Amino acid sequence: MNRRLARLRAAQALYQMDIADTDAETALHSVLDDEEVSSPFLHELVEGTVKHKPDLDRIISANLQGWTIDRMGHVDRAIARMALYEMKFIDDIPMNVTFNEAIELAKAFGGEESGRFINGVLSKSVEMINKEKSE
Repeated sequence: MNRRLARLRAAQALYQMDIADTDAETALHSVLDDEEVSSPFLHELVEGTVKHKPDLDRIISANLQGWTIDRMGHVDRAIARMALYEMKFIDDIPMNVTFNEAIELAKAFGGEESGRFINGVLSKSVEMINKEKSE
């Protein structure tokens, strides 16, 4: 499973966990196609995002203008959390790669408006992450 597909499946699993309040293993199992084999990267994205959810939500909340995290669409919230986890905690992937992949996922699931929304949230969040990393 390549990283692009792993990100797609991770976003689907995180969305399902948010909507149906299922555990990570159940969500991961349900999003994989019959012939697909999971990858360590997929598990890291889902488990890491869940583990660091309070910190990720803090960053998202600080960078929303006129919104609260609870008002975000479930898909947008899942993608933003996952992308921020990857940008903050996985050092071997350039931030711009994660950033672009998240925007493409948002466009695929929610259209241009979601792509712009994720772009805005992540743009501001990257500044905050870089500042926190340098402290």
